[in-house]
Amino acid sequence: MRPATLVRLALAGTRTDTARVVLTALSALLAALAGLAALTVLAIPKPVGDAWAESEQYRNELLREPGLRGGTAFALLLLAIPVLALAGQCARLGAPTRDRRLAALRLAGATPGQVTRLAVLETGLASLLGTLVGLGAYLVGRKLLHRPDGQGQLALPTDVLPSVGAMAALVLGLPVIAALATTLMLRRVTTSPLGVTRQAARERGPRPWAGVLIALGVVCFAAVQPMMYRLDDQHLVSRLVPLLFAVGGLLAMIGVVIGTGWISYTCGRLLRRYARRPPALLAAGRLMSDPWAGSRTFAALLAALIFGGGAAALRAYFVAQDALERQQSRLDGVDAGADPFYLSTMDLVDAAVGVAVLIAAGGLIVALVEGIVSRRRAYSALVATGVPRSALSRSIAWQALAPAVPAILLALGVGTLLGRGLFPKATTGASSSEVCDATTALCDDPATRQQYVRIVETAGAERVPDVPLEQLAWLGAGALAAVLVTVGVGLLFLRVSTAVEELRTT
Repeated sequence: MRPATLVRLALAGTRTDTARVVLTALSALLAALAGLAALTVLAIPKPVGDAWAESEQYRNELLREPGLRGGTAFALLLLAIPVLALAGQCARLGAPTRDRRLAALRLAGATPGQVTRLAVLETGLASLLGTLVGLGAYLVGRKLLHRPDGQGQLALPTDVLPSVGAMAALVLGLPVIAALATTLMLRRVTTSPLGVTRQAARERGPRPWAGVLIALGVVCFAAVQPMMYRLDDQHLVSRLVPLLFAVGGLLAMIGVVIGTGWISYTCGRLLRRYARRPPALLAAGRLMSDPWAGSRTFAALLAALIFGGGAAALRAYFVAQDALERQQSRLDGVDAGADPFYLSTMDLVDAAVGVAVLIAAGGLIVALVEGIVSRRRAYSALVATGVPRSALSRSIAWQALAPAVPAILLALGVGTLLGRGLFPKATTGASSSEVCDATTALCDDPATRQQYVRIVETAGAERVPDVPLEQLAWLGAGALAAVLVTVGVGLLFLRVSTAVEELRTT
């Protein structure tokens, strides 16, 4: 099959296929913007001078101080994770229709390898379109947002540009990753002229091995501080610390997502054992037959919540550190006010978490609607045999909420553990100060001052940060509200998808 034919067949299809391509491209666009923003922060040159020299051309401290740019870029890359999870959800939209189209191509003489390449090429081309548009939007936005103030300072690093190689690697690398992920997902899928079969049947439920991955992720974060203080080779530390961050965060995130499959299966078993009403029993059967649906559905939301739980723990650490330093200053006789820099920076992080939750909510809507549409024949058959649509609605709500609540708690708990492992306690070092026990005139006179001066030693102090229950509660409530809104939107498609005519769908 010629490449031009492959491209034309990959872009062919119904309006659902067009919507899938557009949503996948939009997700790739958002991920490309987040990646380009991170590369821009890393491309800011180090100012001339000592290690404490700052880039005076920026107003934001996150951009002025070289030591804070790595964390800023890392936060931007973490923001891209929910976007990539959304891309995975969008790629599943209209999967049954695409499966029938691929089966028709097999019936027309295409080989299994050719139809697999068609599916991979569709995802890759959609992602490439999104990253190219994202690159264009980045370059245009860089020109439009370059507005120095009266002092010549910039709000954003619009005066620097990442290297061409880095931008090309990002713009071309994201579609390649999307295509490889599609290939990985299709490794157990066989497309025949009679349809699509998946060779991944599971005879027993998932096992709770995800706890091992979560524990390894927490250990990686907890090892950062001891490594920074005990290793003398700073060059080695600068290489190992980002690696621990990346590996630990990835392990914890994979553990939570995989653990949601075990949670779904366990919830299904409990509902089947103790439930007495048809909606809960229907949901139990669905949860047990496909426990990994919860992992796929909540992946983006759980990634955002892990990030949010870690940010909440980090805020609690900064609050404890600030209170400890002010207490130490009062003991030294100095009235020092609160330093709002780190807490105001955490406000920006919280805003990023809110954006990530909104993106994840979009992924939830796509996943739930796709699930309802793909099972419309089964739902139509139930309605035709006398099952009320209200019972189906409650069943879908049970199926979404039963694994969502414990999964949300797990994600917030893991995020908090990661943050607490990174900063287990706030500390201040020992200090000393001079106190003059005389009148103001004697203390101000250099000739008599030394007779009345004594040295006051202040021991170091430690404080364990409080558990940020209030912020975690708000995050959990927001995530649960997103799930409820998603269920409400998905149920709007239930009546259309349960018409008796849907029984004729092939």
